[in-house]
Amino acid sequence: MQHGYRYERVCEEGKNFSADFEPQLTPKQILEMGVFGGKYMTDCRNEFPSNWFENAKLSPEGKRADMNYYGVLAGKPLSYWRTKGWIYDNDPRGWFQWYCRYYSGRRIEVEDERQIKRWKQMRRHVAQLRKNCEPGDFFCRPRQRQALLQWAYFCD
Repeated sequence: MQHGYRYERVCEEGKNFSADFEPQLTPKQILEMGVFGGKYMTDCRNEFPSNWFENAKLSPEGKRADMNYYGVLAGKPLSYWRTKGWIYDNDPRGWFQWYCRYYSGRRIEVEDERQIKRWKQMRRHVAQLRKNCEPGDFFCRPRQRQALLQWAYFCD
């Protein structure tokens, strides 16, 4: 999807995050749990550490709900995100691509601030789950839980 893009990793992998950015899951954990119907990272594996993909749930042939942790598809297509103006040139796949690169050590100050702000806005969904679901009821609001998982939140 993105050819010839290069960036410098200025931080050690998984280190030196912004003080207000505390994701609950690493990209490796997210991929192992199952997100984006398994389709998301099937064509850019060489960019990231191979161990991220050892147990990743991937579906090169297309999105499949059974590849997701909660067994449901959640989210809008990339075309929707583009229409909304949420996709930027550095990361044409959106937030998760940004997060993978940020986790890997890339830093772009203005873009990092924008994406972290978007990540923080997802907390409202955590509050909705806590308000509307019994603790441990993973069948309550599975689409909302799956969406949160794709943003590095895991609600138990």
